[in-house]
Amino acid sequence: MLLVGSNVGIGKSIVASVPVPLFALLRFVIALAVLWPLLRWSKMKRVGRAEWVNLFLQALFGTFGFTLLMLNGVARTSAVAAGVITSTMPAVVALFAWIILREKPGGRAFASIALAVVGVVVINVAQSGDGARHGTGSLAGNLMVIGAVCCESLYVILSRRLTQTLPAIDICAYTHGLGFLLMLPLGLPSALAFDWSSVGWTTWALVGWYALSASVFSFWLWMKGIRHVPGSLAGVFSAVLPVAAALYGITFLGERPTLAHGVALACVMAGIALASIRRRAPAPGSRDGRSSHERGV
Repeated sequence: MLLVGSNVGIGKSIVASVPVPLFALLRFVIALAVLWPLLRWSKMKRVGRAEWVNLFLQALFGTFGFTLLMLNGVARTSAVAAGVITSTMPAVVALFAWIILREKPGGRAFASIALAVVGVVVINVAQSGDGARHGTGSLAGNLMVIGAVCCESLYVILSRRLTQTLPAIDICAYTHGLGFLLMLPLGLPSALAFDWSSVGWTTWALVGWYALSASVFSFWLWMKGIRHVPGSLAGVFSAVLPVAAALYGITFLGERPTLAHGVALACVMAGIALASIRRRAPAPGSRDGRSSHERGV
């Protein structure tokens, strides 16, 4: 979550001097340079047609759509606002699971979704007024970041089925391969027209770090960590994301959080904490006669 949060600000730094289509294409190129050993034909031909359809949809939403919307969004809004909006992802996943998978959320999940919505509304109302006064594009940027969150949430929903049949790291490699093919028509013209000498080595180093941390490092750390941390506790760590984004924005981009940011962050974090509170298991002598493990708690 620390890497994901800081990448919000790093992406904003990069798109100030590198066109979004080119940066997005480079992300996939660098990621595939690391993930290519997983793209062996002997493994890929064992993937069924229905799985490839699912993988394509994951790539369309979770890599291609997410990358374009997020990078274009952070170019138009602050890293602090983008970090707060991105942290609503657990609530958006719960909402989409309800709509798409018919998994009706409980009372706490409903409250979490409502608090996330309130947080996003607070930021957009505050920044829409500020943008009207200063001519900035923060509202458009916020809406793009919201779209990116929706794309990534759809990726999570689509992943639920595939993780039962394919290793998670293989899903990562396949979706990035498909994402590269989707991004190539947009990124290649930008790459051919771009003056590569106009950007310093520090920016290119940030591009490399962003690609590796977003596509490889954060994914690997999350998959390793989730094996040892209860799901209810893992949700709490989402609170690190907006904090990391805000710290980067304040330290390196000169941004200053406002009261609206604080209110929105408090709403989102309260929602995450509420949804992550683990239910207390019944006493050993309870009437159902089953242990918490037997009931899947």
